[in-house]
Amino acid sequence: MKLSNIFKFLIIVFVLPLLFISCKGPDGKFKLPGGDARKTPADPAKRVEQNIREGKGFRLADSMKSKGSGVFEFASSNGLWKASLDVIDFMPLSSVNYSGGIIVTDWYSENNSPNESIKISIRFLTNELRSDALDVKIFNRECTDSLLNCKFSETSGELSNEIKKEILKKAAIYKKEFDEKSPKRDYKLPKNFGNLGGK
Repeated sequence: MKLSNIFKFLIIVFVLPLLFISCKGPDGKFKLPGGDARKTPADPAKRVEQNIREGKGFRLADSMKSKGSGVFEFASSNGLWKASLDVIDFMPLSSVNYSGGIIVTDWYSENNSPNESIKISIRFLTNELRSDALDVKIFNRECTDSLLNCKFSETSGELSNEIKKEILKKAAIYKKEFDEKSPKRDYKLPKNFGNLGGK
């Protein structure tokens, strides 16, 4: 009993000075945490302006603008990505990561076979529209009594090839539509281009 009281006393003796030291400002005076209400405007908009002016805050929109926020804009114009989401639209999604280039659905089963369900994983190997741009895997789950007693396996049948073909077909349509909407740029060579070699 006495040992625990001595231990508590030692903790208080060593911890309290640390707490008081942390309340000291750079000038050595004790300062309570928080800002001075007299120096902070009451209007939230003016407070935000003051914090930004003093370098105490940042705007999420500005940080997105500085990076160009191109990831999400590009995701909406990427034909393979849009086509993949359209093809598996009937399935619930578990994980979608554009920067990682992967889409994973949740387990899906039709009403007439609740004990058997599938999960689809689509990995993007390139953004180019070609047959080896996607890696489509389909996983099968068969449960006997409940969801606790299940067997998992990867199916290597025609379904993954059919999904890949459908994605590529839709992506080709999206690419054609995107190319028709984007403005044509005619690059003209300079007039003296043939004379650049010194001839």
